[in-house]
Amino acid sequence: MENTQGISGRTIIDHTRMDNMQAAERSDMNIRTRENAPEQHGHHRKNVGEMERLASVTVGSMLAGLGLKRGGGTGLALGALALSLLHRGATGHCELYHALGVNTAGKPHTAGAALDGQAGVKVEKSVTINKPALELFRFWRDFNNLAQFMKHLESVRSIDDKKSHWVAKAPVGTTVEWDAEIINEREGELIAWRSLPGSEIENAGSVRFEAAPGNRGTMVKVSLIYNPPAGKFGAAVAKLFGEEPALQIHEDLRRFKMLMEAGEISTIHGQASGRGFDE
Repeated sequence: MENTQGISGRTIIDHTRMDNMQAAERSDMNIRTRENAPEQHGHHRKNVGEMERLASVTVGSMLAGLGLKRGGGTGLALGALALSLLHRGATGHCELYHALGVNTAGKPHTAGAALDGQAGVKVEKSVTINKPALELFRFWRDFNNLAQFMKHLESVRSIDDKKSHWVAKAPVGTTVEWDAEIINEREGELIAWRSLPGSEIENAGSVRFEAAPGNRGTMVKVSLIYNPPAGKFGAAVAKLFGEEPALQIHEDLRRFKMLMEAGEISTIHGQASGRGFDE
């Protein structure tokens, strides 16, 4: 009888342990489900990084003020976009990101990310200029000359032989600044750079000077990878205000071609024929 009771007691204990283990597994599963499920109050989990949230609030606030000033249909459209940006920044959730399966929350924005193109926006443009490569290289290498044909560039100040400080115009009448350093240079052929840590816009790129086919001068190729303050979303917002870098670089190269070939830049706006450009 005692043996039977002992067996029965062990059976009860075994069943109790199994029930506890199953309860623990269900609890753990419930926790994982809650972590992967939408947050309380019907809001989805955060999928926007901190830098993007800050930029969304900043741009949204500026758009709200601009919408109030303009009024009418344009003001209402700007107001609606401003509300969307402010909501995006406040909640850290973007419906477009959710639909596309994108999540930038917790992902650091570093110059390394800009260099490898994983988190940045890439732009490539080229133009053929009827001048020797060395002449074009030396003009470009003197960064004080760049503001002559780069319309959106306010100033470049050399810090030393390799480092420089840049100030450029940004959407809605603002400016952005960054420090850059030359990471590769071959006279008459190549200038490559990258922004330094702490820059408002992380960027890296190069300008190459290559002999054009048929002795037609020099092909100038610009490659740029950059991280706007709000990532690719920020690049899309910038397009609304005519500050999109691909168009900027195209126009900058057009003015560079005129300056080097004719000695001056035409004041007629929007009349570029596109001749000499490779998209």
